[in-house]
Amino acid sequence: MVTLPGKYAAFMGLGPTELIVILIILLVLFGGSKLPGLAKGLGQSIKEFKKASKEEQEAPKPAEPAAKPADSATKPPAA
Repeated sequence: MVTLPGKYAAFMGLGPTELIVILIILLVLFGGSKLPGLAKGLGQSIKEFKKASKEEQEAPKPAEPAAKPADSATKPPAA
């Protein structure tokens, strides 16, 4: 597999030709007036996902309750 530096790097394994075809299909399906709204919604969704995952990583984990030692002197013998 050949990796290209800088602006020629592939996005998620897709080359420039595949990205252009996808953009043309999106343009045909949704029209030019709805694409900015879709892109804005996608950007906000990604931003919120990153924020939530960052908050989850930073949140301290609750401490586990201490285990009680098994003490045979406090338990009555089994009948």
